[in-house]
Amino acid sequence: MTEHPDLQRRSLLCTAAVTVAVLGTTTAATTQPLLEKAIMPTLHAFESQTTLKPLAFDPAKLSGLSERLIRSHWENNYGGSVKALEVVKKHLAEALANKDTPPYIYNALKREHLLRTGSVVFHEDYFDNLGGNGQAGATERKVIADAFGSFDTWETEFRRIGAGLGGGSGWVMLGFNTHTHQLENYWLADHAHGPAATLPLLVMDMYEHSYQMDYGAAAAKYIDAFFKNIQWEVVARRIETARQVSRT
Repeated sequence: MTEHPDLQRRSLLCTAAVTVAVLGTTTAATTQPLLEKAIMPTLHAFESQTTLKPLAFDPAKLSGLSERLIRSHWENNYGGSVKALEVVKKHLAEALANKDTPPYIYNALKREHLLRTGSVVFHEDYFDNLGGNGQAGATERKVIADAFGSFDTWETEFRRIGAGLGGGSGWVMLGFNTHTHQLENYWLADHAHGPAATLPLLVMDMYEHSYQMDYGAAAAKYIDAFFKNIQWEVVARRIETARQVSRT
């Protein structure tokens, strides 16, 4: 499927923003021209995307995750957050223009802004890293093994975090921290818990809506199914992006 142009630009902007953050150690004279090239906003601060990012795989061909589940998750949960974020941003613009808006009311909207932004981004990362055969390539296995001592150690921790979130809400993320230059697994309680200075490499949704339709309360079976469908080529591309950013 072809990605919507606005979403392509937004993806590039996210990468550019991380690059800018890493540039903080360079001199001001060197940084300024790089900042001018990197910061290329395509949407006003109070606007958001209005279209859903298409699935890059056929949801009828996943192993252990039904088409009904994936389509419902994509349309209702992810799609609901895309629509909600658009509404929240409109309310923010209106509230800011009204000098009588109390700060605590404005900040309630900003909290929803944070949550809905996280939901949109994490859902897009999640769906993008599905649709594969679950077999990690030699490069990904080596990078992860070097960071965790072994690939199995990484997988054991990733699965354990997911199991701990079963029956509740949250996300599991393998990410590269551009500040500490570490590859780590992260526990995210909700959409607002994105780890600081971190590029997502692999994201697993552990909200019940991601598995209840197929597995009921059996979260462990969903985790097994998730691993069977990881698109490791996407993870490899994310690792390469992280490698380039770390060299900047």
